[in-house]
Amino acid sequence: MILKASQRGGSRQLASHLLKTEENEHVDVHEIRGFAANDLDGALHEAYAMSRGTRCSKFLFSVSLNPPENEDVSIDKFENTLDRIENKLGLEDQPRVVVFHEKEGRRHAHCVWSRIDTDEMKAIHLSHYKRKLMDVSKQLYLENDWDMPKGFIDKNLKNPLNFTRQEWQQALRAGQNPKIIKSALQHSWAISDNRKAFEHALQSRGYFLAKGDKRGYVAVDLHGEVYSLSRQIGIKKADLSKKLGKAELLPSVVETKNTISGRLTKQFKGYSDELTLKHKQEMKPLIHARQTMIQRHRETRENQKLAHEKRWQSEEMERSARLRKGFKGIWDRLTGSHQKARVKNEKETQKCQLRDQNEKESLISNQLDERRKLQDQFQQLREKQTDERQDFFSDMDQQYKNIERQDEIRELYEQETLRSQQTISNKDSMGHEPEM
Repeated sequence: MILKASQRGGSRQLASHLLKTEENEHVDVHEIRGFAANDLDGALHEAYAMSRGTRCSKFLFSVSLNPPENEDVSIDKFENTLDRIENKLGLEDQPRVVVFHEKEGRRHAHCVWSRIDTDEMKAIHLSHYKRKLMDVSKQLYLENDWDMPKGFIDKNLKNPLNFTRQEWQQALRAGQNPKIIKSALQHSWAISDNRKAFEHALQSRGYFLAKGDKRGYVAVDLHGEVYSLSRQIGIKKADLSKKLGKAELLPSVVETKNTISGRLTKQFKGYSDELTLKHKQEMKPLIHARQTMIQRHRETRENQKLAHEKRWQSEEMERSARLRKGFKGIWDRLTGSHQKARVKNEKETQKCQLRDQNEKESLISNQLDERRKLQDQFQQLREKQTDERQDFFSDMDQQYKNIERQDEIRELYEQETLRSQQTISNKDSMGHEPEM
């Protein structure tokens, strides 16, 4: 599984983030160890209080454990991984909390340790923790016969569809999947031999080539979002220049946005809004099914929890009754019956705890399987809608040419054609090679 970690402070913010149900369908505080508090917020605040006796500002060590997408990983395997991490980093017996999140039919875990060694009142030094976690991660892939990510095999083969937080936020503002955005830009580059072909490939997907303020070559989409080509495609500026020519000769981002605004006429915008509305209507039944399923799953888990608590209380009373009190209790201690009853109670307690845990895990596993099936329907619909929108953009230029009765559209298109011809003419007069 993929292990991502960071040293950090901000106990209140982290507790709030881990308990968010807006972004996660199910949140389960699995373990609180080594803290006096019995709730997540109190435990992490307790870690902060302990850190006040030291100079450490990043007193927490947070790790997320993300199994492969289609693997059903048991609680035992998560806990075994946490034990390995502790042994590897020297965090044995440190206070920790473990939280499970579920979303879209997948389960992952977060573990947060206190770095403060209370015996010596100093923070545990976590040297080279990223490399050590990578070693643990690789071993897990090998032991479980999971398909290892290419980035683990060779750093040069790292999946290009990995994104920074900034890239995700930018894509979300545009309401598009960042993987689709990056894939579209990379594919446009791969099928193009020169700048003209690259511009055509970009525009067929709804992007326009431009000159950025500091980033050299950029692509601008129909929403006005700007994407660095060197970052998205993974090509150095020098290699971009070989195919695209000098960036200074390209229109600026502002000019490109003006061009896009001119092209997005009411007619074209109307088609886009119509397609967006159609896609929203198609998605509504699945969204309703997801909300209903989440609520049903939560209620089922809560009912199981209450049933377990009720059964546990009944069994505890039965076990307590075996330990007689008063003169009978004294007699049982003298004859050894009391000790036998205690041993029997301890064995039954462990057996009942394991039974409850297995029942909980079985319920979660069944619900995850049901959620994955629904997520498959989401994925199929999204892929269909993505294809529809890509086809819509690929026909954009042709629509401008074909709608001859729309004087406004024809005038805008002719202005853009004239501007392109003037650009070529200017380049010829400056001694640059004309575009082919």
